[in-house]
Amino acid sequence: MKFTDFNLDERLEKGIADAGYVTCMPVQEEVLKAGLGGRDLYVQSQTGSGKTAAYLVTVFQRMISLPEYKGKKALIMTPTRELAVQVEEEAKILSAHTDLKPASFYGGVGYVRQISMLKQGADVLIGTPGRVIDLRQSGSMDLSDVAFLVIDEADRMFDMGFYPDLRKLIKFLQPSASRQTMLFSATLNSWVKNLAWEYTTDPAEVTIEAENITVDEIDQQLFHVSSDEKMRLLCGIMRNENPESLIIFCNTKRMSEVVAKRLRVNGFPADFIIGDLPQSKRLQIIDSFKSGKLRYLVATDVAARGLDVDNLAMVINFDLPEEAENYVHRIGRTARAGKTGKAYSFCSEQDVYNLPGIERYIDAKIPVGALSDESFAEDKSAGMYIKIARYENDYSDDPGSRRRSASREKKASGRFPAGGGRFQADKEKTRRSASARKPSAGRTVHADEREQRDLSHLTLEERMRYYQKKYGGHSAGAQGENRRKPASAKGKPHTAGKGKKGAGKPQDRKRKPDLPPRTGAKHPARGETGKPAKPNPQKNRQSGGKGIKGWIKKLFGIRGK
Repeated sequence: MKFTDFNLDERLEKGIADAGYVTCMPVQEEVLKAGLGGRDLYVQSQTGSGKTAAYLVTVFQRMISLPEYKGKKALIMTPTRELAVQVEEEAKILSAHTDLKPASFYGGVGYVRQISMLKQGADVLIGTPGRVIDLRQSGSMDLSDVAFLVIDEADRMFDMGFYPDLRKLIKFLQPSASRQTMLFSATLNSWVKNLAWEYTTDPAEVTIEAENITVDEIDQQLFHVSSDEKMRLLCGIMRNENPESLIIFCNTKRMSEVVAKRLRVNGFPADFIIGDLPQSKRLQIIDSFKSGKLRYLVATDVAARGLDVDNLAMVINFDLPEEAENYVHRIGRTARAGKTGKAYSFCSEQDVYNLPGIERYIDAKIPVGALSDESFAEDKSAGMYIKIARYENDYSDDPGSRRRSASREKKASGRFPAGGGRFQADKEKTRRSASARKPSAGRTVHADEREQRDLSHLTLEERMRYYQKKYGGHSAGAQGENRRKPASAKGKPHTAGKGKKGAGKPQDRKRKPDLPPRTGAKHPARGETGKPAKPNPQKNRQSGGKGIKGWIKKLFGIRGK
């Protein structure tokens, strides 16, 4: 169907034409059919399927064509600042010929401009939960006349810890029977379903299958490569294929910064976006990337959520994501709106344990690409120390965002806390010394490396066994950012005994039998008996004596009663 088939308001049709929309995508057609009648909606649709235009056209049509909604407002909630800005830009295009006034509200910037927009009569409010709650509690934003509520990327809201904020915010609105509510999510998890059940009234469920987006229209390839050769392979792909635009995904903020700076050393003008960057800097980088001034962008999952780039040529997973759903979100940045694109993934001895979950989630085996010597290029940054910058974080979205940010980084990295600059520097020194011992990029490639590069003939189970046998618990990539223990090492019992390494019987982690119990035990090396002390039922929990008197006696060495 075409947008003109829905008999929309003339002013809105002009905005749709300005945006270049003619034929409805599947999610747009289904949302307009159900939403224009006023029903609540519960929509499952992948990123890049056109859902933003679907709910904006629906809400705008009802706001400008129905007299009962004159003077009412629409509230659109997004999980990230970048997505809020993106939705605002599209809303301004679609509403350009109407009297509607879209505006975005998010943290990281001052309140003055946002309060000014509210005073000027903004009626399409687009924002992140923390800043919206702040503005409402300060009396600057009135939510009592909100007639439309849209929650975009609801599953990302829960992943980022915004569920309590959403519940708090919805309490400020009119009852569900007095407003139209639409939830959009890429996955239908229990949190999203609970929110839909609690805050909607008889919602129409719309499910758009993601098979065409994740498989058919994207050229996916998986490259088996060791951690130490990832950078050389990345440089090789960028030199050989020379993509017009490229997003490189890493699992941690620190690795994103390191990869971007190493690319600059190799002659690729790359930049990075991470949560620690000031908001103005993040927006500047994203605008440069969207306009084509910046060709190469390195990002984490958190920083790139909601990033919509037209005609993105390629996505590279420098690290395989630990959450299978994020694989779909990452590669979905390319091949948007029915276009095609490429998605390459690096699978090292560290990443291989994430691969089974991803292939189960997409219900397909990612095609394995064969590598040759020509696939790799010289890494001019090898052995070079990369300094990690320190940033002044702005966590002004809401009081709990600092805690959420630390939790997100810890979850993303698997083991390193946020802001671990000194530990990161130690790891970089280790990496530098290890790289310095390696031959240059023009070195001879041995047979076992060629074997590792071409594993396309192996099944998933055979690949797992290959990595387990080759690297075991002491892989060559132990200097990497996301070191994980192999599955075989988890829960492995300790061995004890003399003589050959590993000899002896497994033990059950109890204390050695020749030592006394922990309570009251003395250290034999100090000349004590090693016998357990007699229990004292009147023992004070801190001093070990009888109340304050016992503490004083112990302090001055007084014995007796």
